[in-house]
Amino acid sequence: MDDIQNEFISTVSHEMRTPLTSIRGFSQTLLNSWDKLDEDNKKKFVKIIEEQSNRLINLVENILTVSKINSDKPKFKEVDVNIGIEKVVQMISQKYKEHKIVLNLNKNLPSARLDEDKFQQVMTNVIDNACKYSKPDKDVIISTSFASDDKVSIKVIDHGIGMDPMDREKIFEKFVRLENHLTSTTQGNGLGLYITKNLVETMNGTISAYSIPNVSTEFWIEFPFYNQEEALKCSQQS
Repeated sequence: MDDIQNEFISTVSHEMRTPLTSIRGFSQTLLNSWDKLDEDNKKKFVKIIEEQSNRLINLVENILTVSKINSDKPKFKEVDVNIGIEKVVQMISQKYKEHKIVLNLNKNLPSARLDEDKFQQVMTNVIDNACKYSKPDKDVIISTSFASDDKVSIKVIDHGIGMDPMDREKIFEKFVRLENHLTSTTQGNGLGLYITKNLVETMNGTISAYSIPNVSTEFWIEFPFYNQEEALKCSQQS
């Protein structure tokens, strides 16, 4: 356990060092050379400080989430999966205006048994990830359907760089980021999908990924329905 804890602390320290170094370096440049810098460079440096500050905030928030995953028990309730997804898409679509998010939602789905806040975080992480790694002007497709008589299936498809089949399980590990030209230019700390998988499993769900390199990546998420008898009736009518 000590080795795992030491490795975690070492990795967190490394992840924090990069944005902190950038913030300190560009802040010192602005303070020491303010009169020598033109307005464009001032704005550029302030923008970098803002971006690295947001990166650091995101890292800290993710670390706090990781620390609470096992202790913060889910508060289960009846949740309309489609409405939850629509709320997340409405928020994320403002951030990624270069992508069209296409919804193919089964309107006959019964409610699922979920912790609403955790479900929102799961869908935010997965959809944000899909938009982040999609090629510009490519659609992100989200669909819901019956996985079986007792589970709802959520599929999120992006059209980006994809990944090697051998890497499908690695992406759910702590601090793992696959190396490609998109990850080298896109900010991330390798905790988003690790958190997502753990949140899904605390709600008795499953998550998996399938990818075709240079074509697309699909994430499948399944959750149990809230009322099994109602779910069975609805699935037979669909």
